[in-house]
Amino acid sequence: MPDTLPPCSVLILAGGRGQRMGGRDKGLLEWRGEPLVAHLYRTLRPLSDDLVISCNRNQLRYRAYADQLVSDAEADFPGPLAGVIAGLKVARHGWVVVLACDAPLVDPALIHDLRRLAHARDAAAMVRQGGYWQPMFSVLPRRLLPALEHAWAEGERSLQKALLRAQVEALECEDDDPRLSNFNSPEWLS
Repeated sequence: MPDTLPPCSVLILAGGRGQRMGGRDKGLLEWRGEPLVAHLYRTLRPLSDDLVISCNRNQLRYRAYADQLVSDAEADFPGPLAGVIAGLKVARHGWVVVLACDAPLVDPALIHDLRRLAHARDAAAMVRQGGYWQPMFSVLPRRLLPALEHAWAEGERSLQKALLRAQVEALECEDDDPRLSNFNSPEWLS
């Protein structure tokens, strides 16, 4: 299918503490013989000329998978909202695909559907699964940056809550959609 959508940047969030993984950097954990981020890179590289990774450690290792690297403005792993703000600040395109580093089964069709919905409604688009929003699978207009910075300045730390202050369109997905699998414990990697 030809892509008639405007160009997008891609932001992979890999800046977490990895608490549920014993403090290990999730994006660099091995799955099927390579780091989780490598699986995402292979899927996302053809979709954008601006692949940004938000990481707070292991920048040398992530460099191979990104056009740009960013880190949170504050220390001590403040969460995904900080990573999104940092990524939107450097994104080269008006639309930004946001994904977590631990979702290696995401596919181009899901990204295309999110992008198409966001562009058609001229608003952020986010996966909703079983009635629950999934902010780690979203497409954001870069113009949301001031609103997200304002939410941060007011003390908001939840990416989902900050995004839902704006107009957000839902891409409904089945409860068992394997593309939305993320690896939140060491057992899931096996």
